[in-house]
Amino acid sequence: MSAGAAAARPRLRVARAGVAAPDGLVLVDKPQGVTSHDVVGALRRLAATRKVGHAGTLDPMATGLLVLGVGRATRFLTYLVGADKTYEATVRLGQETLTEDAEGPVTASTGCQPQDVLLPRLEQAVAPLTGRIMQVPSAVSAVKVDGRRSYQRVRAGQEVGLAAREVVVHHIGLLGQPRPTTARDGTAVVDVDLHVACSSGTYVRALARDLGRALGCGAHLTTLRRTSVGPFDCGEAATLEELSVQVEADAASGDPRGLPVLPLGAVARRCLPTVGLTTSQACALGYGQPLEAALLDQAQLPERPVTSKAAQGQDVVAGLDPDGTLVALLARKGTRARPVLVLAPA
Repeated sequence: MSAGAAAARPRLRVARAGVAAPDGLVLVDKPQGVTSHDVVGALRRLAATRKVGHAGTLDPMATGLLVLGVGRATRFLTYLVGADKTYEATVRLGQETLTEDAEGPVTASTGCQPQDVLLPRLEQAVAPLTGRIMQVPSAVSAVKVDGRRSYQRVRAGQEVGLAAREVVVHHIGLLGQPRPTTARDGTAVVDVDLHVACSSGTYVRALARDLGRALGCGAHLTTLRRTSVGPFDCGEAATLEELSVQVEADAASGDPRGLPVLPLGAVARRCLPTVGLTTSQACALGYGQPLEAALLDQAQLPERPVTSKAAQGQDVVAGLDPDGTLVALLARKGTRARPVLVLAPA
């Protein structure tokens, strides 16, 4: 991002909490024009702790769901990074940009007419972009090339060629009818609204780029909104302004509790198989001691499970104490269920 662009970003002003927030997740509806790091910084003030992390970034131009962890929940975020995601996106057909989105300069203006992108042709172009595909990431991305971010090399004027990587695009659906319009330079273009469901690591900008190439007119992304991450939906998220109001009201109360969070026990039930523990089992796990592997056979599956990259192929099960508190994540090793992450140490 250029210095001018950085200066143009809105400054996030939020209240500071009176007490530190409890451990848990916070779902934030990110505004346009700020970085994910900006949101993390704002949440550190709202939660009155520096121990805040995220489960995947959004570009500054994008809006929508950011999943953030507070306190010990930052350790759990690793198990959410591989979650599938959904987006609503607007793709402009007829122009290409350096960044493959609306923030970069236009590099080609072929133009596009509505008759060029009738529904059958759009569906034909979208079909090869769905399923398990090899995708070349956007050159203006955080992918490292010889130790340096790809976007840094592009902005320094270097040519960057990234290797294709496997991603899964579960669905690309058309939202409404294509809309003919005129770009700033007078080029006739067509805007197409899409719903995208995909695996972690998929670049929606790259999907827009490849759709434009398939149609022969070029394309770039003009808007992007993340609507879900795994089992968490944007409708559950709060804006930073709403969280700030909550924190101010809490700090002014006679009994401040800190920023409201989603407790880790409730989070685990939505993301992972879970098993109930006795008090003695919970105590043993708090000390890092293993349990009998047969316990894992009692695990209850969530409605929308997350396939975690951090699990490295293991079947990870969340162990909850009698109060519903997440004690540890367990994995089967021989005849034992061993903790791979203890979140409620004894």
